[in-house]
Amino acid sequence: MKIAVLQFFSWPERRVALASVYARALERIEIMDRAGFDAVWLAEHHFSSFSVCPSVHMMGVLAAARTTRLRIGTGVSLAPFYHPLRLAEEVALLDILSGGRVNWGAGRGFARVEFENFGVPPDESTSRFHETVEIVLQAWTEERLSFAGTHFHFEGVEVLPKPMQRPHPPVWMAASSEAAIDWAAGRGFSILLGPHDSHRDIGGKRLRHAERLEAAGFTAEGRDLPVARLLAISETSGKAAEVARRGAQWIVDSYLGAQHRPVGVNYRAAPGADPVQRYLDEVILHGTPEAVLEQIIRLREEIGLDYLLCAPLSHETFMLLTEQILPRLP
Repeated sequence: MKIAVLQFFSWPERRVALASVYARALERIEIMDRAGFDAVWLAEHHFSSFSVCPSVHMMGVLAAARTTRLRIGTGVSLAPFYHPLRLAEEVALLDILSGGRVNWGAGRGFARVEFENFGVPPDESTSRFHETVEIVLQAWTEERLSFAGTHFHFEGVEVLPKPMQRPHPPVWMAASSEAAIDWAAGRGFSILLGPHDSHRDIGGKRLRHAERLEAAGFTAEGRDLPVARLLAISETSGKAAEVARRGAQWIVDSYLGAQHRPVGVNYRAAPGADPVQRYLDEVILHGTPEAVLEQIIRLREEIGLDYLLCAPLSHETFMLLTEQILPRLP
């Protein structure tokens, strides 16, 4: 099983100096490199203290400079908010500077505050996302790019640099809805899943992706499908549950709250249900190291989990994951 970390840059209640958020994350990334994690996936968000990393490509350069073997994933590049040629250039440059260690994850975003302030109409988010992905891939693989779409038109432009990995870095699409899964599979893309879907929903989405791949003439064999899971680990189950509850409340308040008026989010709790409890019961892996290891192994058996993308909810969780779970994973 591969294991990686989904690195958020949270600034809860702005209790510390902002610079320390980045310093702490980079220290963790150095530990990941030494400990044997497969990758770090850097989370991009805007206009919210939930995660204060507006450029995963700039952060990726720093991460690459401090590591030697860890792969650098974008989790994700929010494609509709970029000019596609600039996005192609930045990711290709990161791939070269990292020595060919980029995992490119792309997504369309969901926070309405981002769409509004970047001037992207939410009803254009899907079409802009699709066009941007197509343009980036063509820019990487064609000597000169010509493209005619709804939003972008180019004729014979040479996009440099080309990425080090040929024909291009491995690519994943963030996919939550059935429509997003179907589009990605129809194009032969692998997908990123989570971290807000229930374990059961993740299993169903993995199966749907495999079926749609086969229907489109592609194979599901040999693919890495990172599944993001929120983790709360402590030496006692009670303390882990407290961390998990605080983390769930933080997510509901700052990430899925009404102030964001999310676009296309379909993983809310049922009417009348407690959304925090939903995370505790169906989403977050929490408990002692032994209990969480058992949960991970059970998910491997039940839904075929083979690439765990961990989102630790505390520093203690990260250290216990590194020291007591990573060495024992099958």
